[in-house]
Amino acid sequence: MVRELDITELTVVMERFTRMNIRLPAVQRLSFTTLSVLHTLATRGPKRLGELTADEQVTQSAITQMVTKLEREGLVERLPDPSDGRAVIVRITPDGAAIVEGRRAERIKHLERLAAQLPRAERTAIAAALPALLHLVELGEQ
Repeated sequence: MVRELDITELTVVMERFTRMNIRLPAVQRLSFTTLSVLHTLATRGPKRLGELTADEQVTQSAITQMVTKLEREGLVERLPDPSDGRAVIVRITPDGAAIVEGRRAERIKHLERLAAQLPRAERTAIAAALPALLHLVELGEQ
């Protein structure tokens, strides 16, 4: 019997998985917004402050304060925007990228241990669902 997709069930499971996944790394305890900004810059490249404000769904003031703090900590840097001399872009530094990669590596190790406890059929089902989940994410990013 083929199960139909229950969007409510998918939402609840994804919320629980996301909550668990976000909290897995025990190193570099930073706020969710801080980590989100670093992850955005690591995966999507340099951004203007206005783009970060929209991406992170916070106020311009909040993102400016966040970027100032991250800049003081050496995790991001502000550079002149080559397309507009009045604007700046924010870019992740190697130290900021190392935090993102370190947290990902720790998350991978933890998820490997959890996945090893699943029956083979469940691991196979998760593997089979990954392309569809990625496609769903890509549709949401458009």
